[in-house]
Amino acid sequence: MPLAILKRALAVWLLIIVAESIHGTLRTIFLEPALGSFRARQLSVFTATIIIFTITWFTIRWMRGGPSGPSEPVGALAPSTCFAIGGLWVVLTLIFEFSLGLSLGMSWARMLEDYDLSKGGLMLFGLAAMFATPWVANRYRKANV
Repeated sequence: MPLAILKRALAVWLLIIVAESIHGTLRTIFLEPALGSFRARQLSVFTATIIIFTITWFTIRWMRGGPSGPSEPVGALAPSTCFAIGGLWVVLTLIFEFSLGLSLGMSWARMLEDYDLSKGGLMLFGLAAMFATPWVANRYRKANV
């Protein structure tokens, strides 16, 4: 992946994390009292996926660059580049989530609860969506270049 695309992908991830932090705060304030913590976290996987996709949809052209941007021309991000971006975002998100959880005093059991499919945790689906989102956004925004 060209360095310019990597830098832009990191900038978009930072935007996603800020949006998701606001999303998590709003979930805690408004949904958790009504639904309970675990149910609210389950629901927020779906709303978070929409947020991530929306941000990616509006920034994918910028990540691609253009005449003065990265070496790849607009609309030509290879699928491997898109999946590299998605993989990077997943790894950074996991590092962020677990670092934040530990700094807030959460137990490993509590943090891993959201990833346990057998107990209703849906975060693996959210991470899979995050991984695929750059590819999906790139593929469908190409037609609109």
